[in-house]
Amino acid sequence: MEKTAMKRILMMVFRNLIFVPFGWIRLCYYASHVDKYTEEQRYAMLKKIVYRANWGGKITIDAHGVENIPKEKGFIFYPNHQGLYDVLAIIDACPIPFAVVMKKELQNIQFLKQVFACMKAYAMDREDVKQSMQVILNVTKEVKQGRNFLIFAEGTRSRQGNKLLDFKGGSFKAATKARCPIVPIALVDSYKAFDTGSVEKMTVHIHFLPPLTYEEYRDMKTTEIADEVKRRIETAISEYEK
Repeated sequence: MEKTAMKRILMMVFRNLIFVPFGWIRLCYYASHVDKYTEEQRYAMLKKIVYRANWGGKITIDAHGVENIPKEKGFIFYPNHQGLYDVLAIIDACPIPFAVVMKKELQNIQFLKQVFACMKAYAMDREDVKQSMQVILNVTKEVKQGRNFLIFAEGTRSRQGNKLLDFKGGSFKAATKARCPIVPIALVDSYKAFDTGSVEKMTVHIHFLPPLTYEEYRDMKTTEIADEVKRRIETAISEYEK
């Protein structure tokens, strides 16, 4: 874990000293026995752990637009990517299970590793075209079967606070192949949790924006979809910052 994250993580641990051993053992057990539990059971467990971590870390989640999350399963979230904390913030805010497509570099970070295992996440090697395409095909298949996913279209953290990097068209291939709803998520101030070294009280704002249906984007190129999703997220962030 990066040094900037350690102060707040240590605070999360110390303020939950009684809960941490139980929570860690439970998380590791679920991660090692994922098929023993339903996706709903695993997600409920993750939400409890994230709730306690947020309390310990003095982080408040301010969620908006939860009603925009599709009632029918089988969609993909596309948030902006601010920091290592992003997925944990969305777990706290989102009432229904989802899995993540992550970069392979995150596979061995303790805690995140167990969280992603419980979500049955996919790790993508961006240097391996064949492996990346297989991940896209796997996600497409599972979305068609009713699983929900989250993909960071920027590909990496922006490291510019609430400013976005360009969204990559290739990130939307799974959605176009699955013909599923695309749900933009605007994250505001998520980077402050783990990427600034601060331990001050803070609020992360999460805006679930109205989804793009397949009928809306069917005639668009993936690069055009990427630009539109980025535009919607930037608009939501700018509205918040006024």
